This record gives sequence, structure tokens and C-alpha cells, in this order.
Amino acid sequence: MRVHFIAIGGSAMHNLAIAMKLKGYQVSGSDDEIFEPSLSRLRNHGLQPTYEGWNPDIITQDIDAIVLGMHARSDNPELLKAQELNIKIYSYPEFLYEQAKDKIRVVVGGSHGKTTITSMIMHVLREEHVEFDYMVGAQLKGFENMVAFSKGAQFAVFEGDEYLTSPIDPRPKFHLYKPNIAVISGIAWDHINVFPTFEIYREQFANFIDTIVPGGALVYCADDAEVAKVVSAHPRTDIARIPYRTHPYEQTYCQTFLLTEKGRLGLRVFGSHNMQNISAAKAVCNELGVSEEAFYKAIATFEGAAKRLQLLAESANTRVFLDFAHSPSKVRATVDAVKQSNPNRALVACFELHTFSSLNKSFLSQYASTLDSADNRFVFYNPHNISMKRLPPLEPIDVLTAFGSDKLHVFIDAQELISALKGLNWDSTDLLIMTSGNLAGVNLQQLADEIVGKNNC
Repeated sequence: MRVHFIAIGGSAMHNLAIAMKLKGYQVSGSDDEIFEPSLSRLRNHGLQPTYEGWNPDIITQDIDAIVLGMHARSDNPELLKAQELNIKIYSYPEFLYEQAKDKIRVVVGGSHGKTTITSMIMHVLREEHVEFDYMVGAQLKGFENMVAFSKGAQFAVFEGDEYLTSPIDPRPKFHLYKPNIAVISGIAWDHINVFPTFEIYREQFANFIDTIVPGGALVYCADDAEVAKVVSAHPRTDIARIPYRTHPYEQTYCQTFLLTEKGRLGLRVFGSHNMQNISAAKAVCNELGVSEEAFYKAIATFEGAAKRLQLLAESANTRVFLDFAHSPSKVRATVDAVKQSNPNRALVACFELHTFSSLNKSFLSQYASTLDSADNRFVFYNPHNISMKRLPPLEPIDVLTAFGSDKLHVFIDAQELISALKGLNWDSTDLLIMTSGNLAGVNLQQLADEIVGKNNC
């Protein structure tokens, strides 16, 4: 089968393209701009486009299917040519479903925690030598790719994103997977450019429940008031409802333990939100036939996913973490987790406003008090991103007012931010960097190494 990917360079798209080549498909692709690491990974698999931009002449009836990435526009010349030739056009989630429609599908949705829960399930199944297909939104240790399919797998584990499917399909991605087992980890307003009110956003999760196959199961966080409200109001009676809560745990100096019937179990992750994520993963794995004993043995070795409380560097007195947090609920949970993991240390929280929602003045008030657990608070945003997203200008005073903190320092120049961070005393102090962007191209690993090295001097 020959498949052409329009906008192949996206973080999700290039992983799917690689997965399909490894499955034996003939794969080609195009994009107007491809950044690292997508570029190197595509090149390593012989999938780097032979031309830059869009070339409708390459779209011929020899192509069996098109996969359309979100980065493309509805008037993309290759898309228009494919439509003219009546070539089958899939969105990213439609193509994923097509590959897994005969398997037991687990779909993990929620405003936060979905990447980590998906990663935990994947880790446990791999430790139990269970074959499965998967799609996850972060790099996970032991998995070369973020997407994989095989002929023999009985299960498919997908992270379920609520954002739009494609430029020509406004449905949320997670509405297309038709799960046998669905997870809702939390509901907190996000993506205001697509869901202008919280009520509209919350409705997408009720619609997600509608997509569960008859006889399936819904695993949901009973600790989240909005989730509990949506689930209790939903009329379906042909699915099992499996609530979960934060797993009992104990936090000691730099170590977190699960409290189980057989005693304490040391973990490599921390934070109450991760104890909640563990409960979700445990409920799903139990549904898939994994025993509690096997689950606990495997989860003890889980080290987390890339950019999810990822430890960049550490010394005896300083740790530097990187996290993808961008929504208000996740920012608060991540800051609280790092502070609680070592309350005797000072915590510097550095947060980049990068998403459409976070750079929107009308949404900023949702971040009020989210950084309050930190002893020193930095917020950065790049005015160029605001103009690229065609948003109204945002002034530093707007950010200060919205966050409601007199300890907040706001930067619009990345180098000034870095200079301020380097000028701090890092003795007995941790740094948490939260960004879904790249802080205007700053080398974060180099920064982390320098801060830790400086502390060692």
C-alpha cells in the first residue's frame, strides 16, 4: 500500500510515517518546513521529502491513501489534487483507527495526565511481554518510536487528544478511536480558540463517552469534580464505569512510596498527580488481564516520559526538571509536585506562555495562583508567537495581574531570562522549567548543566 503524508514533519505525523514504513508500507511525504528532531528521524528512515513545500504533480492515482496533517491548510495544493483524483483521505486519528479497528482499543483522554497514563500502561504491558500497538505524545524510554503497529497485537493503546482532527475535519481527535476502554483523567478548560466556553469544552468529554463501544468500560478520575459530574450525568447503561482515586502514598526525603497491601513500594516518579495517574493505569491494566502483583512490580521501574518531570541535571544540592505543562491545572500540579518532593529546598519555577490559550489575555486569569508553591517565579513569553497566532498584544503587566503574584518576574527576552536564572544562588534550590515550546531556542540541557555545575563549584 502506498501512502502519502501531507505535512509529514509534525511530531505526531513523522512518527506515524516511520511506523507505517516499518510495517511495510510505501511511504512518501511533503512539508513546507521540518525542524529537528523530525528532520533527522525522517532522514534516517529514508523518508525526508525530496522537495520543499507542496507539489501537486506528485499526487497521482498510484497513491492509495493520503494522511493529512493538522499543519496543512484546507487549500493545500496537494490536498486539492488528491480530492480531484478521489484518493482516500485520512486524518491522523482516522488512519490510526483504521490500523487498529480489529483490536481492543484503550484510549486515554483528559485535560492533563494522558501522556503519562498512556506511557505507564505501555511500560507495564511491555514488562509483562504483552504485544500491543500504541500511539503516545512523548518519547518513552525503551520505545524507539512514538507510534507502532504490528499484525499480531491484540491490544492498541492510544493517547486521546481533544484537539481538532484535521484542517477539513473539526471533530476532536479522541472522538474517532471508538475505544473498548476509555479513560478520562481530568477536565480543565483548554484550547479556547476551538472551545470558546468551558461548557463547550466539557461537552467534548461527554461526547467521548458516547464513542465507547457497547459493552466497553469507562475508567474515570473520581477525584476530579468536573469528570465526576460529566460521568454521573451521562445516560449510558451499556458500559462499565470504573472510578479511580489518588493511590495512597508516602513522601519522604527525595523518595515516594506507594502504600500497597504488601507494604511500601518505592517509585521513580513523584507527585500526587502521578499517584493519580498510577491508579488510572492500574485500572486499565487490570481490565487487560494484568494482575495487581505484576502491575506493582512493573510500575516500580517506570521512569516517566520525556518532558514530563524529566530530570535534566542534578547535584547534591540542586535538581533541574523539564515539564511540558501548559494548562493551568497541569502547571499547578507540576509545581506542587516538585515542591512537595523536597520541601526543605527552595523552588524556582520558570513557565513559558506558548499555547494559543495561555497567550490570550481573556484566558490568562485561569493561571491565578498556579505558581504559588514556588519560592521564585518566572514567566516568559515571546511576542513573536503572539503575532504568529494573530492574537492581540500582551503586556507584562497583563501577566502580572493575571497570575496575581507580587513575586512574579515577567520576561519577553529569552536571554534576559537566562541571565536572571544564572544570577541566582542555586545552593539548596531546585529549578522547574515548564514549556510546550522551546523558550525561543534556548538549549535547556546546557542551561541545566551550567546551573548544576555552577552549584558544584
